[in-house]
Amino acid sequence: MRAPNWLTARPVAHRGLHDRISGIIENMPGAAVAAIDGNFGIECDIQLTADGEAMVHHDDALGRLTEGSGALLGLTCDELRAVRFKDTSERMMSLGDLCALVNGRVPIVIEVKSHFDGDRRLVTRMAQVLKTYAGPVAGMSFDPDQVLALRETMPELPRGIVAERRYSEADWPQATPPQRRGMLHLRHAWRTRPHFVAYWVNELPSPAPWIARHVFGLPLLTWTVRTSGQRERAARYADQMIFEGFRP
Repeated sequence: MRAPNWLTARPVAHRGLHDRISGIIENMPGAAVAAIDGNFGIECDIQLTADGEAMVHHDDALGRLTEGSGALLGLTCDELRAVRFKDTSERMMSLGDLCALVNGRVPIVIEVKSHFDGDRRLVTRMAQVLKTYAGPVAGMSFDPDQVLALRETMPELPRGIVAERRYSEADWPQATPPQRRGMLHLRHAWRTRPHFVAYWVNELPSPAPWIARHVFGLPLLTWTVRTSGQRERAARYADQMIFEGFRP
């Protein structure tokens, strides 16, 4: 299976088309609506709750952009749906809520967040939600084990690996040294079989994504494009950008 053309047909808004100055916070409903209005794809993050739901949120704890505190894993879906984003009236969405809001109008690229503990419940719930969703959607993760879970649970779903050149203990404290080594150079690709790669723009060009793109024909997305220099780099070395902070 090859990645569908829609994956790279338009720029992808990182966590939706957010603009905090305008009161639109990343991953909230308003950011998704703004991306739809701009005809951009939507990249979003999902996290697992205490009752096994997939919530649209980047951080694994409340507080940076929301009211309240506490780990998402310690709270239920209903409790998290009641959480408001700071200085707004909007509340956190589940993956099902996001799918209902988007309703196939633009692609959704879902990053599966991981604690590197082998827990596959988030992918399991994602599969349950997407079973009834007819719109264009793809899944990806930094964690090769979660990409493998995507392969085994939803083999027909376009799946990708999010990657960079180095994985330090400081940046990846939840991953063990063997896990961090296994993430290097896309060396897990023989078992995860990604359909696309999403690579950090500041580390392009790099051998691994170059080989994936030019030898194996995998589309290359690049993140997170914020500046004119990064945009030029993305245009030169990748097939499409995941962007924030401007309107392409």
